[in-house]
Amino acid sequence: MVTKNQIKLVTSLQQKKYRTKHKLFVVEGKKSVRELLEAGCKVFGLFSDKPQEVHDFPNVEAVSASDMKQMSSQSSPSGILGVFHIPESEKIVTKDWVVALDSVRDPGNLGTIIRLCDWFGIEHLLCSLDTVDCYNPKVLQATMGSIARVNVVYTDLQEHLKNSGAPIYGAFMDGDVVYGKKLPEAGILVMGNEANGISKEIEALVSERIAIPQFGPETAESLNVATATAILLNEVRRD
Repeated sequence: MVTKNQIKLVTSLQQKKYRTKHKLFVVEGKKSVRELLEAGCKVFGLFSDKPQEVHDFPNVEAVSASDMKQMSSQSSPSGILGVFHIPESEKIVTKDWVVALDSVRDPGNLGTIIRLCDWFGIEHLLCSLDTVDCYNPKVLQATMGSIARVNVVYTDLQEHLKNSGAPIYGAFMDGDVVYGKKLPEAGILVMGNEANGISKEIEALVSERIAIPQFGPETAESLNVATATAILLNEVRRD
């Protein structure tokens, strides 16, 4: 039987300060929980109000539907909820491409970008300190389990780029068209804030400004940052 303290703990993990305090995060849904288990993420606890549907998951604690409703961040709980320990970040290695995010605030965008990194084999995602928390429930929902395979590091982005020694490519509306450009085997791709793009401080460190050309009438102001990341990573891997 789940206790009131367990429910209180799980509910508190919807807030970043408690995730940081307890070094725990919550994932919901069979696919996402399974992906984290298979990736070897350390489990704190698994809870389900439909244990008959998740009989192949280890050590699942059965809870009532009303308890699951309290613990879940979803309006319609998926039936299984996993609490995992936040892993230690690995050191960033620039022997391949790294994606860096400058103040990306939307959880859906970050979740999609993590999923894109997984798809395109990008092992490391570098985030400025004011980028949305990757363990935010909405981010985790959008990653579809890819959070288990991408090393997400929060750091002073300006300081890191200064000392990286790698070529730094920034996405700008007025950059050089990326199509046909010979890209190196390794580098850092910087993507900017949804409203303001790359900040002036980070822009000063960019060695090459690249852009995705617009073919339609100039009515769309810009591409969504996650969509732009997908197009640019495709070009990175095409070479």
